[in-house]
Amino acid sequence: MKISLLRRFVVLADELHFPRAADKLGIPLASLYTSIDKLEAEVGHPIVHREGPTRLTSVGELLLVEARAEVAAAPEPVRSAPAPAGGKAKASKGKGRAPAVKGQPKPYKKRQGR
Repeated sequence: MKISLLRRFVVLADELHFPRAADKLGIPLASLYTSIDKLEAEVGHPIVHREGPTRLTSVGELLLVEARAEVAAAPEPVRSAPAPAGGKAKASKGKGRAPAVKGQPKPYKKRQGR
């Protein structure tokens, strides 16, 4: 089992609320649902009751004990520096455009052939 899936499961088990757990993890809600689905597929049984209030199944409670032990034994994930904020990079327009120089005529633009 991947340690990232187990970390997500432990946070969900602590919160017992999918949107709060996703917010705490800093991931999209759909990604958390997918992670829990993958974990359930690996285990072979449902681990979370999703109807009504979110709660763990008996298999989920057993898995939680093992998951906490594995997460505690695993090294902390390496956090990369956040990407610098900024706008989109502008796409190149093919050949560079000649700068307009004061006192010089504008460069001649060819007409498109038919």
